[in-house]
Amino acid sequence: MSAAAVEHPCDDKPETLLETANRLAEQLPGHRVEIIGGVITVAPPPDGPHARALTKLMRPFISAGLDDGESEVLQGIGLWLPGGPQDFAIPDLAIVDADFDEHRAENNCYDPCCFRLVLEVTSGNYQNDLRNKVTAYAQAKIPVYVIVDRKHSRVHVLTEPLPGGYDRHEVYAPGQQGPLPTSIGAELALDVDEIVRAGRPKR
Repeated sequence: MSAAAVEHPCDDKPETLLETANRLAEQLPGHRVEIIGGVITVAPPPDGPHARALTKLMRPFISAGLDDGESEVLQGIGLWLPGGPQDFAIPDLAIVDADFDEHRAENNCYDPCCFRLVLEVTSGNYQNDLRNKVTAYAQAKIPVYVIVDRKHSRVHVLTEPLPGGYDRHEVYAPGQQGPLPTSIGAELALDVDEIVRAGRPKR
């Protein structure tokens, strides 16, 4: 993701960061606009392999029963972040408590307390997913952060959030299974080879 160049409309009161982010989101349909660490980032619409990897990733969570009963599996749900007064992220995929509607925060986002897991599939913004969001999600005390690093063909599973990052960071390569903690509500492991292959262009 790249930081957006911002021009304020001509009036006496300058836009807040959140107002600017929302204006950019309206001007750039399909782009993902977030505020991480007080910086607006704008990511272009994801490519087909990104979407395919996301579909493959949803299946094991749904098969494990995480989309029924006490939790739901959702794409593109807003997460209000404590790292800044107007920070928010829109993870590619999340597992949230079934009562997440009761935890609406600001700007169509939800309180971190109802998130069990967030997941990002990298695009050109992989450094943001592997660095800035690690800190942001850890500060929000998200229990599990999964990163599908398409550039390096790896799956990262981060657990045990601390103020500056995650205490545990496991990396899995193709041919391995990436187990997830049962705290998400089920026992399951991600097939790294299947996910990595799904995220590659078919040429």
